[in-house]
This record gives sequence, structure tokens and C-alpha cells, in this order.
Amino acid sequence: QVQLVESGGRLVQAGDSLRLYCAVSGRTLSSLNIGWFRRAPEKEREFVAAVTWTEGTTYYRNSVKGRFTISRNDAENTVYLQMNSLKPEDTALYYCAADSDYSGNRYTLWGSWGQGTQVTVSS
Repeated sequence: QVQLVESGGRLVQAGDSLRLYCAVSGRTLSSLNIGWFRRAPEKEREFVAAVTWTEGTTYYRNSVKGRFTISRNDAENTVYLQMNSLKPEDTALYYCAADSDYSGNRYTLWGSWGQGTQVTVSS
């Protein structure tokens, strides 16, 4: 059973940077694809970024390309989401998800989820 715990979310101002953490336990991170998703109030959950376990390929939604970077430290079983130049529209509850199969933005196919960490960007 994979357990995921997110941390790092907080209130920041527009233009600030923030790093989110996803601690993985119960399974070796090196065998898992990891995705970050977010859900803003009254909106659908949306894909933010992902990194695959096979080749470390990264994927991003268009609106965060060039601002967000996903990376993984297999030795520490942790995945990071570095967020720069934050905007008010980035405000959301951020979740990390894991699965041995990569499902991209189809969040219903990701098997394991954390509880989320709140990111609030003030203007």
C-alpha cells in the first residue's frame, strides 16, 4: 500500500516561489510514476505535472510550463514541485498521486493519493 503525504503549502504573494513536497512510503519511489494535481474551489481537479519512473520524463500543464518544475529524489522517497512566479490562479489544494502505470491527466486512473496541501496566492 502506497502512502503519500504532501507538505509545503502556505499563503504567499503573487510572484513568490514555493516548494511542495510529496513523501512516499510503502513502496519504492523508483517504481512509481508521480503526479501533482490541484483543485480550486468549485472547480474540477486538474493535472499540474508528472514524472515517470522509467526515464524520468516530465509533463506539465501549459499554464505552469516555465514556472513549475517537478523532480524526484528516489534515495529520499520524495518528489518535489518547485513553483515560481506564482499567480492568484494557482490557488488550490495540491495533491500528489502515484501509480505504476502512467495515466497523465486522467486522475481517476491514478491509484494512490495524498490528502493535499493548500496553496493560496494573494494578489
